Amino acid sequence: MEGLKVSDADMEVYLHPSKSKKVSQAILRELSSLLFKFNEIFEGVLLAYDVNILDKNGKILFGIHPYFGVKLKAKLLLFSPKPNMLVEGKVVRLTQASIHVIVLGFSSAIITDQDIREEFNYTTKYGEEVFASRSHKRHVIKVGTMIRFLVKSFDEEILHISGSLIPAHTGSIRWLDKKSKNVCLADSSTTKRREVEGKSEMQDNETVGAAVSSVSNDHQIKKSKKRRFAEDH
Repeated sequence: MEGLKVSDADMEVYLHPSKSKKVSQAILRELSSLLFKFNEIFEGVLLAYDVNILDKNGKILFGIHPYFGVKLKAKLLLFSPKPNMLVEGKVVRLTQASIHVIVLGFSSAIITDQDIREEFNYTTKYGEEVFASRSHKRHVIKVGTMIRFLVKSFDEEILHISGSLIPAHTGSIRWLDKKSKNVCLADSSTTKRREVEGKSEMQDNETVGAAVSSVSNDHQIKKSKKRRFAEDH
């Protein structure tokens, strides 16, 4: 899925002197407070981290509150969706005018009817609201469906995405992946058929060439025999 990235960061965490005996725990607590929030420094929402503390003996900052700084290296998993990126999420609610989605379990998204391509028709099947494709009867979007959609905008403050299902390569992930697999199999079958046809044509050409060569040799042998017969008489 697009919008996810891993970033290496050199950081310095400032801790209160009362935390000096439990530096590791204090650092993890500070980093945990940043989870699932958009951070302008990281340019994304922090989803996970892996920390390597370089030196637990931090440098004391003098002042009214003498905090001490601890340097560390961290590997950060960030979510930073940009317009025109493809992201994936689970449908949690459907109405005739919109599709509501949860991305990565924390970010909400909405796709309004004006951003749902005309191929999809809102209807009710077996008492369940769905958006069903008019072109492909097995392409159905309902509550619980994992979908792939295009990002139109991302509100960093409330972590809300405005999405679109206008592009043809968006919709139910299961259906899209199955379609892609079928296309790959068809392409592979076509390639193999062409290879077989090419080999068959080469073999036919070799057979014809061998036959011509054989006829030519027989003709030369006959001419040689006639020449010897004429010389003897």
